[in-house]
Amino acid sequence: MAIAIALILVVIGSVAFHFVSPWWWTPIASNWGYIDQTLIITFWITGAVFAAVVLFMAYCVIRFRHREGNRAAYEPENKRLEWWLAIGTGVGVAAMLAPGLVVWHRFVTVPADAATVEVVGQQWQWSYRLPGADGKLGATDIAHVTTENPLGIAPNDPHGQDDVIIQGDQLHLPIGKPVKLLLRSLDVLHNFYVPEFRAKMDMIPGVVTYYWLTPTRPGTFEALCAELCSTGHAFMRGGVIVEPDENYQAWLQQQKTFAQLQAPSRTQAKN
Repeated sequence: MAIAIALILVVIGSVAFHFVSPWWWTPIASNWGYIDQTLIITFWITGAVFAAVVLFMAYCVIRFRHREGNRAAYEPENKRLEWWLAIGTGVGVAAMLAPGLVVWHRFVTVPADAATVEVVGQQWQWSYRLPGADGKLGATDIAHVTTENPLGIAPNDPHGQDDVIIQGDQLHLPIGKPVKLLLRSLDVLHNFYVPEFRAKMDMIPGVVTYYWLTPTRPGTFEALCAELCSTGHAFMRGGVIVEPDENYQAWLQQQKTFAQLQAPSRTQAKN
């Protein structure tokens, strides 16, 4: 009996902890409310199943507890129970998979009018690259990475000369406009994650991954690495400022292009 009571208390405690817990998501600042909704649906389904299974175990402990002189009847097959379990499990799995598949389809379908921003991860810092006037990002290669060219932009690619380079600064984004984040790592596995945006994706060396979002709330948000990239993982922090378009354009005009950043080194090389 004590075990049955303990099982019931586990269910009651788990439900109570959920409702009184001080931990919850940060207020969302992007269009990915779908992700929150999917997590909530999954939570309630798995929570209900957890409670049902544990309470059923408590019931079995009470109902089929040992009684002096009683013997259990061996009935290894129960077609009705098996059908109910199969149907219930199928409905539960479908209910959890369907919302996730819908969200995933939206997640990988980038709007045609989305702006492009490249996020480059390197222990233990973030760098950013935006297309210049031509609207195209220049080619990159790890072989081009140097102290003067830390992002590895191909020097002979004309599309890369006007690329806007941002290092050691916060990334600015205009509010209400979709943006596609191209993710690239120069060393190990990273993950550019802003909790208020919800969306994230691994940055894999040698591969360009991506995700997109539409910032919906102005403010300054902390960016962090959501992968255990090294012993300095916790210090790999950055920031994103979401602001009106006129403020964004003013900030953008103050940034330097790849050609401008290379000019001093080229002048020194000639001298």
